[in-house]
Amino acid sequence: MASQGGRGAMSRGGLASPGRSGAALPLPLPLHLPLPLAADRKREALSAGALLQPIIKDVGEIYSRLLDHRPVIQGEIRYFVKEFEEKRGLRELRVLENLKSTIFEANENILPKCEQSMHDNLNKVLKKLQASNNMIHRLQEREREERKLQADKLMADEENRIAQWESFMKEQQNKQAEVDEEHRKAMERLKEQYSEMEKGLDKYISF
Repeated sequence: MASQGGRGAMSRGGLASPGRSGAALPLPLPLHLPLPLAADRKREALSAGALLQPIIKDVGEIYSRLLDHRPVIQGEIRYFVKEFEEKRGLRELRVLENLKSTIFEANENILPKCEQSMHDNLNKVLKKLQASNNMIHRLQEREREERKLQADKLMADEENRIAQWESFMKEQQNKQAEVDEEHRKAMERLKEQYSEMEKGLDKYISF
């Protein structure tokens, strides 16, 4: 009977709470609202939820943009993978293969041809440079000889002019001595003549 009473109490008031004596006491029964009021409350709750739903969505977007960086990182990762795996494909490998073939072609064919061509052309250029150098040395030697001949000629002409000047000066000195001697003799003759003329005048004065 007690179990039936307990079941009846549970069916009426929900779960039973133990009392002080250990017996199960019935909980207070929930208040039953009138149906129109409950419907209004339900509609208000639904309208409040509908109003809060955009706010909650905006708050979630703001949180995801400001604090949750996983979508950005995942988007960057997907973009990186798309750019470097899907779009580019094996382009770097093809570029490396082309470079390898180009380097192999250069090492096997182009470089030996260039080396041989450079060797041949440089030998020709070296021979021409040697011939030009020898020609320049000959021209320089000839120019030095001509300069030496000109210097010797100038020196000989200078010595000849000096000798001629000395001979001229000696000749002039000799002529000057001769003129002086003739002038001296002429003066002596004039003195003698004047002295004789004075003696002759003295004779005429004595008469």
